[in-house]
Amino acid sequence: MKTSNVNVMDLFEKGKVLQICAPMVRYSKLAFRSLVRKYNCDVCFTPMIVAADFLRSVKARDSEFTTNESDRPLVVQFAAHDAQTLTDAALAVAPFSDGVDLNCGCPQRWAMSAGYGACLINKPELVKDMVRHVQNQVDNPNFTTSIKIRIHKELRRTVDLCQKAESAGVSWITVHGRTADERHHPVHYDAIKIIKDSVSVPVIANGDIKYLRDVESIQQLTGVDGVMAARGLLTNPAMFAGYDDTPLECVWDWVDISTAQGTPFTCFHHHLIYMLERVSSQPERKVFNSLSSTAAVIDYLHNTYGSGQHPYGT
Repeated sequence: MKTSNVNVMDLFEKGKVLQICAPMVRYSKLAFRSLVRKYNCDVCFTPMIVAADFLRSVKARDSEFTTNESDRPLVVQFAAHDAQTLTDAALAVAPFSDGVDLNCGCPQRWAMSAGYGACLINKPELVKDMVRHVQNQVDNPNFTTSIKIRIHKELRRTVDLCQKAESAGVSWITVHGRTADERHHPVHYDAIKIIKDSVSVPVIANGDIKYLRDVESIQQLTGVDGVMAARGLLTNPAMFAGYDDTPLECVWDWVDISTAQGTPFTCFHHHLIYMLERVSSQPERKVFNSLSSTAAVIDYLHNTYGSGQHPYGT
């Protein structure tokens, strides 16, 4: 179903620090996006989709890209390594979304060996070409073309990449403040600030955003126009609404949304494992993790937490 466009750039221009749900493989599907939107998430990304597979297979399209009228603003993230493939994928999703994002940050070996993800930060001319192609061929001035990157050890190379993307017409840039080799290292917020100061397009900070208070502190530190959370939202989908841990109301919202949308049990269960991990004891987690049906999970939640507003008394 064709939906009306939401202008993401207007959201930036309103001056609010945007709160964005990251592209997460297996997790940032429609049901989870529907949940975080109830708790002050401004923009959601799809999981990363390999553009060539998406174009080649109807089955892949149906599996990887599901949306509805209320799933807006929505950015579709693609993995691609040539301009026309990315553009063709963008044209396919443009009637049903508000922008596409080129993944230039995935550090997984399979992605980089295939020419996707973080290896693209070393190919600024290619990234520039890909951005320009999408901008020139998608006939919708409100449709955004963004990139999500990691940083180089030599930060001047990252600045050069971002400036080249800006010259090609990139709408905004998300910066994960680690190099492709870094996993659990501290985020280099100083690098994000330098990048923000080097371009005029909006910049989003990504990395280690776990609580609402992190949004304000990171914005003050870097001057960015928004923040993007991944694991923080998995653990607490109500994080952007100011909750330190997942409120029980949010747990039941997930049960309602995911069952209504026919979410597979494994995904339904895994999200709840994340949501309850900070508030469950090890024995409780062992029992909960072993449950094998939706009915068993719902019975467990009723028996353990009842229907109050919070599973841990606040």
